[in-house]
Amino acid sequence: MTRNTLTITDNRTGKTYEIPIEHNAIRAVDLRQIKAGPGDSGLMSYDPAFMNTAACTSRITYIDGDKGILEYRGYPIEQLAEQSSYLEVAYLLLYGELPSKERLEWWEYRISRHLFLHNSLVELIQAFRYDAHPMGILISSVAAMSTLYPEAKNIHDPAVREKQIWRIIGQIPTIAAFAYRHRIGRPFNLPDSSLSYTANLLYMMDYMNQRNYEVNPVLAKALDVLFIL
Repeated sequence: MTRNTLTITDNRTGKTYEIPIEHNAIRAVDLRQIKAGPGDSGLMSYDPAFMNTAACTSRITYIDGDKGILEYRGYPIEQLAEQSSYLEVAYLLLYGELPSKERLEWWEYRISRHLFLHNSLVELIQAFRYDAHPMGILISSVAAMSTLYPEAKNIHDPAVREKQIWRIIGQIPTIAAFAYRHRIGRPFNLPDSSLSYTANLLYMMDYMNQRNYEVNPVLAKALDVLFIL
């Protein structure tokens, strides 16, 4: 008997079972071996709302809500929120490590190449009623992207998958800003790749053709932190 096991005695039958413990959890399917008789399908766990059930193991995120712990790839969320940008954290989640200066520049450039929407997608957004819910427009637009980039169906090609990641991260702010502008009846502002990721979103949402318009850097940083969280 090893130490990383749970010993269970079934008082119905008097039988004892040894169940492995891994990552401080047992597999629910291991309970199926505990049976009261030949016709019994085995013991099952009952956990409404998954209050004490882990659905997966993750190398990306660690969460302990009771202790207020959230880590991305081992980095505390408070450290990332204070010292990193949203795109840096997105890179961390996808590639497993924070980017170097050169790699971050490459990553930001790849995303900036995909800020603009296909004209057909712009027309789709414009086709919604003025009072359509922005989230409905966003979801519909993202779904429609698959019809504009048919190569995306090649999900087993790593290069194709990576390009779709660039497209989605790059175009989501533009779709969101266009949905907002459509709702308030304003013309769309095209993306400005010279701005940061969040500053560009604020620009597309807020720019009203004023002279000397500048994105508030404090607001852009706050939005960056929000996106990281």
